[in-house]
Amino acid sequence: MSRLPRFLLASGAACALALSPAVAFAAQPGAIDPIYDAAPDAPFDLSVAGTFETGIFDAGASEIVQAYKNRLFSVNADAGTVFAIDMTDPANMTELYQVGADGAVANSVAIRADGLGVVALEDANDKTAPGRVLFFDANADEPTVLGTVTAGSLPDMVTISPDGAYAVVANEGEPADDFSSDPEGSVGVVALPDEIAAPGQDAYSAADFHAFEGVELDPTVRDAFGPILDEEFPRSTNWEPEYITVQDGMAYVALQEANAIATVDLASATVTDVFGLGFIDRGVVPLDASDRDPEEAPTINLQSYPGLYGVPMPDGVHSYQADGETYIVTANEGDAREWGDYVEPVRVKDLGDPEDAPGTMPLCENLAGYDEDEALGRLEVTPTLGLNDEGTCYDELYAFGGRSFAIYSTDGELVFDSGSQFEELEARLAETTDLVFNSGHDDNELDSRSDAKGVEPENLTIGDIDGRTYAFIGFERLGGVVVYDVTDPAAPSYVEYINNRSFDVSLGDAYEELEEAGASDEELAALVNSVGDLGPEGLDFIPAEESPTGIPMIVVGNEVSGTTTLYTLDGAPTAPAEPSEPTEPPAPTEPTEPTEPPAPTEPTVPSEPTEPAEPTTPAEPTAPAEPSAPSEPSVPAEPSEPTEPNVPAEPSEPTTPAEPSAPSEPADPTQPADPIDPSEPEAPSDPAEDPAPSEQPSASPDNGGLAPTGGEMGYAIALGGAALIAAGLLLGARLRRV
Repeated sequence: MSRLPRFLLASGAACALALSPAVAFAAQPGAIDPIYDAAPDAPFDLSVAGTFETGIFDAGASEIVQAYKNRLFSVNADAGTVFAIDMTDPANMTELYQVGADGAVANSVAIRADGLGVVALEDANDKTAPGRVLFFDANADEPTVLGTVTAGSLPDMVTISPDGAYAVVANEGEPADDFSSDPEGSVGVVALPDEIAAPGQDAYSAADFHAFEGVELDPTVRDAFGPILDEEFPRSTNWEPEYITVQDGMAYVALQEANAIATVDLASATVTDVFGLGFIDRGVVPLDASDRDPEEAPTINLQSYPGLYGVPMPDGVHSYQADGETYIVTANEGDAREWGDYVEPVRVKDLGDPEDAPGTMPLCENLAGYDEDEALGRLEVTPTLGLNDEGTCYDELYAFGGRSFAIYSTDGELVFDSGSQFEELEARLAETTDLVFNSGHDDNELDSRSDAKGVEPENLTIGDIDGRTYAFIGFERLGGVVVYDVTDPAAPSYVEYINNRSFDVSLGDAYEELEEAGASDEELAALVNSVGDLGPEGLDFIPAEESPTGIPMIVVGNEVSGTTTLYTLDGAPTAPAEPSEPTEPPAPTEPTEPTEPPAPTEPTVPSEPTEPAEPTTPAEPTAPAEPSAPSEPSVPAEPSEPTEPNVPAEPSEPTTPAEPSAPSEPADPTQPADPIDPSEPEAPSDPAEDPAPSEQPSASPDNGGLAPTGGEMGYAIALGGAALIAAGLLLGARLRRV
């Protein structure tokens, strides 16, 4: 065969391979049809740009993620390392190398603006032993470890202060699995060098909770509970720092099981305050609390229950500033303590049962009937809260998590809580799409998480786009990312939701069946990769000027499917093109001593000069259209029929955002204990008033200057590949006949 047909066939095959998912390589956009929903005035549309797949199921093969230049750094708990991934081409991401240390498991990663990387490492053999903080060069083309410092027990999360001066570590201090030991939780503060180098051990300080032993606490902070192994420091061993955000030299640390935020002064490495996050009044804010309503045929059933409260207990927290004030944003997942023989969660119907819930009391008369499966009987609650004054029965019930996100001031005042908006959103989408309401991250069963913590908002990231601030929140169980405009902290508004997950396969059951049938690792990986993204764990916002495409993006690490997925914010303002370097004019040469002129040659007769062309007058530039002011947000109408996902939005001239209005009175659906009066929270909006899905506009003929979506690019590549292959085969056949 001649070179031309070989070239055509090879080029076509390359196009085809670019579209084939492969373990530890990128999956093309369009392999899954994401479920997508947006408010009518959404300023951008999320679409899948590409996915890096590992094919590893339910082993944390992609958890915390950080973007730096054209690279992603993803914590792979299965490998115990941090993967460095090249995202120059988002649709074809590839692994560059891994960073880690012997005898350690990577839990978290953060990258400073200059490329100083920081990894939180727990001891691989004993999680209660002191861990380490590893430093590496994120600019290097191979793993370049700079050094480590010793930290506290179980460093579970690390972040870097916005000024780059400190690495801040959440030393969670979980008990041993058999509860034989329970180390103290603490917050590690590492003073960082100005250059890309590892600090010495003397740069590390630990902020502990000793000063808060025995002092009066905010009544919504959960005090030390369960088995106590250290009577001298019960709170210090019971409180477990989970997640950290930093603003203006102060760290705000989530103490998840304690339902609290601790504030830490970084300069002195001192805990300065611990405040509670209140409770959500489920007599006002409805929820679906049962997976058996009725048994064998569960339904979507959002109801309110006086006497029931949600305990926010956030996992991921983030912060931002508005009008000069700092605000803390929380993803209210909820969590319980379960170590050794101690298991905190109890179903409501089991309270008072000496066999199923020893040591608990029955319900008081005011909660009669709540123990039925169709009501709250299946709901998991904590037995440590809600007893009456006599301690003889429960007159209040407290469930894990808020099924919401919330915004707080730095002194603990609740500014906003989304209430039941997440469950109302998924209930609406369950009627019009393939989404399965309150399903798990490895099953497609309706209501399977209603009796626990619902969608479980796990984590979030925050980004500024075109003068406005947005929160991107991941749902650990249901999957997907929901976006809210939080420019006004007291009045956030829904923007959109995308879920890059197939609801056709219950992965847990399918994986087990395939494994029992003796499937190969490649077959198991192919199954995992076929279902999309499950279990969002970590998120990071990539502004336009740092994006490989020049368009803002977010990256999501999905711990159950082991996938790392990039989403493009189609329609958002793009980064300005890099100006080309002006060419230097040639330097004038130094005059030299005159030399004897050469002998003159016979002159040639010059040709007649041509008339120079008349220079064209440049056209007058057209004045840009006067931007229209954005309309006041209003309650959208009932949803229209959903469109096919991943259709790029109709681009329009960007509008100039209006000056944010003065913060409105916060909608407060929580019921914190004294001194806040919980009796009059503003009721959440009626489900009918929830943001409705917009018909995603089709692209304009000229595509409006927007980058094509992954689906469009994939389709074009596939067509091109097919054409090249066909041309090669045809030409080859003709040549063979010659």
